Amino acid sequence: MSRDRQSAIERLRSRRQFVARAAAGTVVVALGGLYVFTDDLTAAARAETRKDGRPRVPPGQRVISALKPMGGEPGDPNPARARLRVHGEVDAPFELTYAELLALPQLDLALDVHCVTGWSVLGARFRGVGVKALAERARVRPRARYVIFEAAHGYTANVPLREALAPNVLVAHALEGRPLARAHGGPLRAVVPDLYFWKSAKWLTGIRFTTRDEPGYWETRGYHNHGDPWREERYA
Repeated sequence: MSRDRQSAIERLRSRRQFVARAAAGTVVVALGGLYVFTDDLTAAARAETRKDGRPRVPPGQRVISALKPMGGEPGDPNPARARLRVHGEVDAPFELTYAELLALPQLDLALDVHCVTGWSVLGARFRGVGVKALAERARVRPRARYVIFEAAHGYTANVPLREALAPNVLVAHALEGRPLARAHGGPLRAVVPDLYFWKSAKWLTGIRFTTRDEPGYWETRGYHNHGDPWREERYA
């Protein structure tokens, strides 16, 4: 048996409990990434309702077992070199090292995330610092209306200020109890769970507060400027 084949089998075994729970539904396992679709889990989640009255799973989405990396041009993987700049329409701009971010009060949140390509992951456990707490430290000016998440290689994503300051919006450094993998945006990424996942900029380098909207990388390439999954705001 080849080493690659043996490794694939071991990864499958690690998923056996998940697959057993999903056995009553339709399960598709992709050996390359082990993303498990199950119609039973999707149907069950669609029957659940969020606190705001919306269904837990937005229209057009199917539940999978783990986050897909979804590509992009990675930033520097070394946490020791990571810097997060908080600036723009603020009275007290500042910059944090990775260690300084970890020293701030942390949030551990189980979040549902929804990709514009049609997959959702429910209850992904992220750890990080709330964007709201960073905004309070920076003393955002009253005229600010938007947050621009800045990332490696000039990538940006725009989010209305009110939504960026929601209590479930994070600068995350860990996923499922482990440091955030480079493929998922490590060392730091934004997590904006109530918008399509492209808004959750990977390889995060800055949070900039602005008075005007600045459509980002995908928004200027035909994707919707807002990106609400429940309204299926996929494309402009």
